[in-house]
Amino acid sequence: MQVLDWLEHRYADVLSDQEQHFIEQFKCLPQESRALLVRMVMRKGVHFRAGKLSYVEIGDIDSAAAPLLELGWIDEQTLLSVEELFDVLLKGEILQCLGPAIDQPKGKKTDWLPTLVEQFPDPRCFSHWCPTLDERLFSLTIMGLCDRLRLMFFGNLYQDWSEFVLADLGIFTYEKVEFCAQSRGLRSREDVDACLFFHDCQLRLEAGEALEVVIGDISRLTPSNPWLQRRRAKLLFQIGQYCERLADFANAQSIYRECAYPGARLRLIRVLERSGDYQQALDFALAQPAQSAAEQQGLLRIMPRLRRKLGGPPLKRAAPRPVQRLDLQLPRTDPALSVEFHVQAHLAEEAAPVHYVENGLINSLFGLLCWPAIFAPLPGAFFHPFQRGPVDLLNEDFHERRAELFQACLSELDDGRYVQTIRERYAAKWGVQSPFVFWSVLTEALLDQALACLPAEHLKHWFNRLLLDIKANRAGMPDLIQFWPQERTYRMIEVKGPGDRLQDNQVRWLDFCHEHQMPIAVCYVQWAEHEAEQIA
Repeated sequence: MQVLDWLEHRYADVLSDQEQHFIEQFKCLPQESRALLVRMVMRKGVHFRAGKLSYVEIGDIDSAAAPLLELGWIDEQTLLSVEELFDVLLKGEILQCLGPAIDQPKGKKTDWLPTLVEQFPDPRCFSHWCPTLDERLFSLTIMGLCDRLRLMFFGNLYQDWSEFVLADLGIFTYEKVEFCAQSRGLRSREDVDACLFFHDCQLRLEAGEALEVVIGDISRLTPSNPWLQRRRAKLLFQIGQYCERLADFANAQSIYRECAYPGARLRLIRVLERSGDYQQALDFALAQPAQSAAEQQGLLRIMPRLRRKLGGPPLKRAAPRPVQRLDLQLPRTDPALSVEFHVQAHLAEEAAPVHYVENGLINSLFGLLCWPAIFAPLPGAFFHPFQRGPVDLLNEDFHERRAELFQACLSELDDGRYVQTIRERYAAKWGVQSPFVFWSVLTEALLDQALACLPAEHLKHWFNRLLLDIKANRAGMPDLIQFWPQERTYRMIEVKGPGDRLQDNQVRWLDFCHEHQMPIAVCYVQWAEHEAEQIA
């Protein structure tokens, strides 16, 4: 009822006549019938055996099902293919119902299916398939409608009704945000239809439908909703990448030229290069400044190559910035543990503890200090009570829309207030879902050492860099951090095992730390020879 009340209150002007009628009828159902329908909607699939729907709140299954059957929301005469029948029957039951058609009854259930599909091409209702089974099968007929309601509530189709169960059990806790009248992801019926259409296009693509048909359909729909525009751009970008994997460079070029999704320009340049059109690739590379540090890094790598292929003079690449290097040869005491844990154990001292934090520490400190800005109830940021963070988190204007709020949070780094704020927020918000805070990583001991040893100036540099490009910059941080609490100093350590190399986002973080004189090292590990021989 909570979902339907929410939808009636916030989406009354978006609901179709069918959806409004469903809500009215649902409220008039007996409690047991509502419970049965909810159980079916929450479970996977649309076909359910009555014996599998035994719950205290439902009681007698026949009585609970009767009103749903009368409304046509569930059905007992739905025609099932052999494949669908296999999904609801156990191996022994298949033998009981179709035994004469099975040549090797002691074989695997999956081995029977191809032969049975050939023998039974026509669908039948459950009672005809299984006349000897004394059980009813209910098929849900309104899953499409329920999916539309789920889409309107969550603003997406990847969350499901289990969110309510997980929240009720206390497994997930969400920040309580005030919802303004504009806090809706889907503002009109057209938005609902467009979102479902894009989802269907993705499913059609995954099912192997012709690329040209799917791309053409997507290209003809240009929604006015900014959130859906980004959804459309991301889908096109993913299709462009799929075309690249197929070496379909013509379609990839066409998509990337029209795609506004971040990274599309660099992908277009790479596709042009792979197509042998070096001059046009270079022209695109020079046409405008890089949109991000990641794109700039990619251009610096590709442009010398393009100039060389065009017969131009070789360009000398900038020398990599010097970084402290640690070379360790360690025994692999436990092959089940990662190389990072081996280095952590080797370097840790009582007076200099080492923590395996990767992206967890800096992101968490940022998330705690800037909590009010991140969870500000701005229009278009929060649609429902089960969000880990704002919907526009990765949008280009995320920081801009909250500039004053972030400035107020970061100003605490200038006068020392941040230490108390982070401690208090750690206690008050413990376990609440956040796109930045890694509760499993941020222990009290780690928090105490970090606040004692990390200079506020360094924190401010890190936090400002996160705000420049959240998607790119909240990853790639060093694996380990070592503290010297007595000296109130620290060192970050990126760990590389045998044959491993630095990734692009890790190189960018190393350059950033070097630029701001932050202590950082790269540790290259080789396993001790006798240990390597034992593993081999």
